[in-house]
Amino acid sequence: MAYLEARGLGRDFPGVTALDEVDLSVELGRTHILAGENGAGKSTLVKILTGSDRATRGSIAIDGQDPLDHPDLFRNIAYVPQELSLFADVSVAENLFMPFDRTGHGGIVNRRRMEAEAQTYLDRFGIDAKPSDLVRHISVPDQQLLQIARASTNHDMKVLILDEPTSALTALEVQRVFKVIRGFLDRDHAIVFISHKMEEVFEIGDDYTVLRNGKKVDAGRVAEIDEPGLIRAMSGREVAIDQHFRPACPVTDTIMTVENLSGHMFDDVSFDLKRGEILGFAGLVGAGRSELMQSIFGFRKATAGRVQVEGRDWRLHDTASSVAGGMLYLSEERKQHGIFPLLSLRENIGLSVLSLTSGAAGIDFGKERGIVRQVIDDYGIKASGPRQRISNLSGGNQQKAIIGRAMATTPRILIFDEPTKGIDIRTKAEIYRIMKQLAEDGVGIILISSEMTELRRCASRILTMHGGRITGDFDAASTDTETLVGAIFATGTGSEQAREDAEASHAH
Repeated sequence: MAYLEARGLGRDFPGVTALDEVDLSVELGRTHILAGENGAGKSTLVKILTGSDRATRGSIAIDGQDPLDHPDLFRNIAYVPQELSLFADVSVAENLFMPFDRTGHGGIVNRRRMEAEAQTYLDRFGIDAKPSDLVRHISVPDQQLLQIARASTNHDMKVLILDEPTSALTALEVQRVFKVIRGFLDRDHAIVFISHKMEEVFEIGDDYTVLRNGKKVDAGRVAEIDEPGLIRAMSGREVAIDQHFRPACPVTDTIMTVENLSGHMFDDVSFDLKRGEILGFAGLVGAGRSELMQSIFGFRKATAGRVQVEGRDWRLHDTASSVAGGMLYLSEERKQHGIFPLLSLRENIGLSVLSLTSGAAGIDFGKERGIVRQVIDDYGIKASGPRQRISNLSGGNQQKAIIGRAMATTPRILIFDEPTKGIDIRTKAEIYRIMKQLAEDGVGIILISSEMTELRRCASRILTMHGGRITGDFDAASTDTETLVGAIFATGTGSEQAREDAEASHAH
């Protein structure tokens, strides 16, 4: 019998039907995959199931009762959003248990008892933090795990909805999350799992429902469908899932040289970036990949070493200088660092191209409109118009807007940090094609990704990092996954040989 059930749900917005006659049936003890491309209606459905929005028509039942008549039933449904929604300047323990009355810590809070209880959750979820640490000081993957742990502190919870919970996690952290999920199922809970990673869907899923353009188009047992069939149901067409997007043009001169760079989380790193290549960076969480790139760009302070771009010393510790010099860093956290969520698509693009549209008389709005329209057209951004608020676009369209506005300033070096986080397969392919074209146009691209498949499909070369150091330099087309994984863990002869090759290559 279904514990959570939706029947004929519809949700209308002015001029748009977001959901149209959608059914869903979730049983305890099982993982239900909610699948669909960005913009398919998944977020709208989740909002209705959690009580944060109301359906225009249809009904839902929780434990056989209508939650509109018994609002407390919504406490039984916990939701972990894809984007981070924690309090950065509050401790880990306080984030876990807020609001305190929800988890038995109401009234006067005994901080010692709260931190002791918090430690049990940190141990259970494998979070590398202390209860007293401020959230802003722990890694993004640990913050994602903290959000899941936070949902589990709700003792009324029977259904846990996870929206892309592994989008910034490596395979090791994913297995930790899956272990937690299986623990919930053993205690007679239900999981609703939203993911665009097919390998995860088939590893953890029991049942599935597919939405497309706001409608339910397929449902059944995961064991009775294969990956091409599920992708076809999601997109309505065949999608090549094994296509490669490596730049076809020959790699030419060196555009950037990094020599013996050290800083927070990395030490003595040296590598070259060629013009026209996509250089992939692989590694476990905490390997230092993002910290390295943020130091090159100027977010963080490098403590030793130097960077040269086209033979000239690069000014470190200065993001404005980096942007002016033609280097852009696209953060993995779109909503925190990539967009102005309350502004329109036009304003988000316009603010990034002020150097192109501003003059003595102020902003040339005609020129701005032309640039905005060109970005929308060139990158296939799906929006009702330039005035649509960017936070109302799908994740894939937000990412294309970020890339498009970056390219309007004609950069020489682009650093992509987890560029397809939370993005569906078809839109991923579109972004891969954009990266490939940019590289073939002469832009040097660095790609940080937790997905080995993504690196293998897109990168010309792959550098592996472990413990803040580079452990290998590999040709992506000729290196197998086992060798790459060995270098990521800094084990085996493959990583030793790769390290020797990398050092010899740099010496020459």
